[in-house]
Amino acid sequence: MQFTDADIRRDLDFAIQAASQAGQRVLALRKSGRWSGDTLADIGDQAADGLLQGLIRGRYPNDGILSEETADSPERLSKERCWIVDPLDGTREFSELREDWAVHVALTIGGSCALAAVALPSLDSVLWGVALPGREQAGVVGKVQLAPGKVEGPSAPRIVVSRSHTPPWVESFGRSIGAAPLIPCGSAGFKVAKLLIGDADVYVHKKGLKEWDTCAPETVARALGWWVGKLRGEEHRYNQPSPFNHELVVCRPSMRERVLASIRTCGALDG
Repeated sequence: MQFTDADIRRDLDFAIQAASQAGQRVLALRKSGRWSGDTLADIGDQAADGLLQGLIRGRYPNDGILSEETADSPERLSKERCWIVDPLDGTREFSELREDWAVHVALTIGGSCALAAVALPSLDSVLWGVALPGREQAGVVGKVQLAPGKVEGPSAPRIVVSRSHTPPWVESFGRSIGAAPLIPCGSAGFKVAKLLIGDADVYVHKKGLKEWDTCAPETVARALGWWVGKLRGEEHRYNQPSPFNHELVVCRPSMRERVLASIRTCGALDG
């Protein structure tokens, strides 16, 4: 597929604007104070998904779509281009009035990451990236600063972990790699963003993730020069029949072998 610089700019601008608009819409709903708890979570999910579905289908009617909040269709599997979106990643955190949630909008081509935007509405920022080989670029709309993967990290890496589910192997992994205290937060997208804005150095997750959780954050991370893969070092493929891809590892390329070695010894690969 021919993908010109103009095509990249057009699709990237769309992804940034769509993620930003969805994030601002649900942030406004939350600030209204009309809903709380599970009701707020449901309203946020549906409001963001409805907006993104309308924008994508209106602009790119021939592309596939995979979204957490819309029933899947095998039709997307026949599409070379597929948008993979998580309208509200970190629904619990959103409904608890926390800042650690995100909106994911990613475009895949031929099953690989192409470009994406990750909106962090509570931080008034959108991280974006193009991960096409040889055409990588990344940036941010907003106040945060980006940390390229090639920058040397601290000797005691900072590991971001789930705030709700931390299995025993996670602490073992931290000890093995000589980590600083663990950093708990919600939303896969927000966790990856913590690395990309320089607040953490490693993220390792074993089970339960789906394509919409990982695609946009992975795309931006790759564009910024971070290494992304699975627990044994394999790469993800996207727009697959099953949306589950479970595993996610993000770290600096210079730490890849150290991280994978610690994963092999900490119990993460058991079971």
